[in-house]
Amino acid sequence: MFDPTVFDNLKVAFENTIYDLNNLDRRIAVTSRKDVLDMAVMGRRFSIGFQLTDGGTAYAEIELSASLKELAAELLEQEGTNPGCELNVYFHVSMDEIDENCRQIREALHEIWEPEQPVSQTIGFIYGSTPLVYRNRIGIPFNRKINEDQMEDIANLVDFTIKTLERLRAMGW
Repeated sequence: MFDPTVFDNLKVAFENTIYDLNNLDRRIAVTSRKDVLDMAVMGRRFSIGFQLTDGGTAYAEIELSASLKELAAELLEQEGTNPGCELNVYFHVSMDEIDENCRQIREALHEIWEPEQPVSQTIGFIYGSTPLVYRNRIGIPFNRKINEDQMEDIANLVDFTIKTLERLRAMGW
């Protein structure tokens, strides 16, 4: 019988929480879902993207990943290891004013998430596009692995993600 890994259990918990908000509550609309086995490094990555159903252009992406080292430690039941997954939460917005918009976003996300490390904002644009629109990928840093011990925290994390989308909407995204 197949014994699911920490990665599998967390992935299902995220899917259940997010799809309930999509299908039952209709608070969000799922816009993307990826489940990837990276054969080059033998790692796994799952991501699910969504946005608010009642307006706003910002969207969120929750990404869960497990390396070969983590998967092997769990499957081989290596002593002294505590297998887990990396978690990343991203927000995506398009904007036209980098300095002011990035400052506002940083302040809003620090207020909501209170991260231990600085929020990252990666700016990109399409050369030659008119008008020039910047795409901002905003990352919430997590400096530790997660495992089934944090299963009950998933609903709160998704709630914080939705609150962030609501704040971004109130700011014009």
